[in-house]
Amino acid sequence: MAGNRGTIKAASNFSADACAQKLRKAMKGLGTDEDAIIDVVVNTDLAQRQQIKMTYKSTIGRDLISDLKSELSGNFEKVIIGLMTPITLYDVEELKRAIKGAGTDEGCLIEILASRTNEEIRRINETYRHQYGTSLEEDIVSDTSSVFRRILVSLATGNRDQSHHVDESLVRQDAQALYEAGENRWGTDEAQFMTILCMRSRNHLLRVFDEYRNIANKDITESIKSEMSGDLEDALLAIVKCMRNRTAYFAERLYYSMKGLGTNDDTLIRVMVSRCEVDMIDIKAEFKRMYGKSLYSFIKGDTSGDYRKVLLHLCGGED
Repeated sequence: MAGNRGTIKAASNFSADACAQKLRKAMKGLGTDEDAIIDVVVNTDLAQRQQIKMTYKSTIGRDLISDLKSELSGNFEKVIIGLMTPITLYDVEELKRAIKGAGTDEGCLIEILASRTNEEIRRINETYRHQYGTSLEEDIVSDTSSVFRRILVSLATGNRDQSHHVDESLVRQDAQALYEAGENRWGTDEAQFMTILCMRSRNHLLRVFDEYRNIANKDITESIKSEMSGDLEDALLAIVKCMRNRTAYFAERLYYSMKGLGTNDDTLIRVMVSRCEVDMIDIKAEFKRMYGKSLYSFIKGDTSGDYRKVLLHLCGGED
């Protein structure tokens, strides 16, 4: 990846065959050598892991993912399988998990759809249809409701304006429209918030947020919090945060996955797996800046066992 700011890098002296044999040995016979599995998975990058999967099948005649699933369990299994999965497919599987079955993981839907680029969203849509024979939009519509549904559908089109040009008259118009849709009326015109926040370019929105503060004498996030609630509030806040500083958004997601009673393991695993080869170095730095403690120390204090070992590797060390 261009501009890779990930903590996990490609192995320099890489042999797909040696890695495949090491994994087979780790799972053969009684007991499983978890440390050997961790060693292979965290010391190769995603492209190398795909080679290992193919080599495992061609030289050993078995499916690596099936073998891993039969040997591992719980959060350790989730994080190892996640790391072995191509990134777009991983997003797709997480979205499907968030939608299917009883209850919906709204936080997962918001996180992925608000933080991915247009191109990433398009790849997700193609892969989703190929994988499940239905469109992501159809599944979102069947599982969510009202304005929240409309926001997710809008984000799932991957059709945000990409231009860098900022029209100052449109900036003032949008900022005023947001003010009129919320703070300056009885009730809230949620559709106006949706249209502007889901469709406008990042550069444009950053100017709109500045202009909004001048008009309303408060930050756009404060207005969203006072005007909205529940999933709708969470979705709009996520969009604003991702426009301003995506790595800070992920740092916040990690923090709240571990803060308080119990750990939201699904969120913790998803962010660590999906960002470890993209921008984890920057997320880690933001985490320290925002919360005064390292991500490493948080994970160390909030997880245990082999699961913790993998996450600490993905963290890229103590600093």
